[in-house]
This record gives sequence, C-alpha cells and structure tokens, in this order.
Amino acid sequence: MTEETPKGDRIAKVMARAGVASRREAERMIEAGRVSVNGRAIDSPALNVTDADKIVVDGKPVGPADVPRIWLYHKPVGLVTTDRDEKGRQTIYDDLPEDMPRVMSVGRLDLTSEGLLLLTNDGALKRRLELPSTGWLRKYRVRIKGSLSEAKLDQLRQGITVDGVHYQGMEVQFDRQQGANAWLTVGLREGKNREIRRAMEALGVTVNRLLRISYGPFRLNDLKAGAVEEVRQRVVKDQLGLGTTEKPKPKPQRRRKR
Repeated sequence: MTEETPKGDRIAKVMARAGVASRREAERMIEAGRVSVNGRAIDSPALNVTDADKIVVDGKPVGPADVPRIWLYHKPVGLVTTDRDEKGRQTIYDDLPEDMPRVMSVGRLDLTSEGLLLLTNDGALKRRLELPSTGWLRKYRVRIKGSLSEAKLDQLRQGITVDGVHYQGMEVQFDRQQGANAWLTVGLREGKNREIRRAMEALGVTVNRLLRISYGPFRLNDLKAGAVEEVRQRVVKDQLGLGTTEKPKPKPQRRRKR
C-alpha cells in the first residue's frame, strides 16, 4: 500500500510565491522559528500547506500569491543589497519608497557598485532570472585606473581564471581614455561574485566605478539614482512569457526617501 501524497505545496514554495522571500530564505526563516501554521510554530520546511492553512511570518499573516511583478531600481553607491546587514550598514530596503510591497532583489550589486537592480515580488521569478541558464546579458559601464591593451582585453573575451575561479568570456569594448582613467563597456552572462573587479585586478588595473546599465531586456536608461519604476505588466508578460489575470496599475517613477 503506497502512502498518499500530501495535498498542497511545500510551505517555502508558498511563501516565495506570496513574495515573502526566496524559497531558500523562507526555509531559513522557518528553521529560525519565525513561521507558524494554523497557530503552531514550525521549525522544519518539510510541510505541505493548502489555501485553507493560515501562515504567519514574524506575526504578520501571509496573503495569497500576487501577480508576478518587476521593478527597475537605480541602486546608489553605499547601499548593501540585503534585507538585513550584520554590520548595521544601510540597505537598499531602507532606501525604497514606503508604499512598495515586499520585494526581493534579482542578484546583487556590491556596496561600491551602482546602477540597475531588478526587484520582484515573486520568489520563483527571482530564481528563474538568476539562473545562468537564463543566459541574459548584463551590461556594465566600467571605469578603470590605467588602461588595457587589446591583447589584455582579448584575455577577458576568451575567459580568464583568477585564484582558481574561472570566469567565462566577457563582451568587452574599449570606449575612451579620460586622463588617468579609461572607460569600458563590459557584458556578462555568468555574473559571479565581484567578477569584473577581480578579473580587472588580475590584469593589473583597478575598477574605480562600476555602473550596471542593463539586465537582459531591461535597461537603466535615464532612471535617476535612488528611483524606482515598475515594469508594465504587458512588458513582463512579453519578455517572460507570463500570463496574468489582472493588471496592477503601473506606479509612477518615485524618488528615494529623504
């Protein structure tokens, strides 16, 4: 006699769909004792839930899954791409408008990097956009101290290994020399941690400004630092093949809080 498959979906998956956190982050929240189901605290994500179950996180009820949405955010320098920072530094979530729904970042930009950061309310969509198999090109404007010959740029185009970590070939274009600095446009499909900075250091130059200008089909354009702009649902549907039953009213571009 075979056991009957439990009804519903894993609780971490349901939490991710509701925009609480990514599935992995939701599992950590559960293990930390921050989640209860039907009034009982749980400490293991090995639980299936249905629409009839009441999920509460940090004392707040988890609502039904929202329509997948994406926002463009121009991250300024000096903010950490995380919801909490153990060193007490300001995060991107401190900078977002107060009326924003709960969102997650698609990938990260480090403290000293700036530019386009995608935000979404959907954990499954976040994971999908971060997967290397998605193959979306991420473009950066990069300012380096010094200059690089075409031979060295070719090393980046062919792929480079730094301290045992291999970085796939980059799309690299030399734009101009500006005094002691040079500007490059760099495209990545992999996006490993501090990839551009480490690769440049291996070639003997230092990155002193790094600005992401696009992520796949989404572009920074003239979005000001600290501003947020929601992607229209029609565009989300066209670019990601997502169907929607309702269309949230696009919100106007907003400045960051002062």
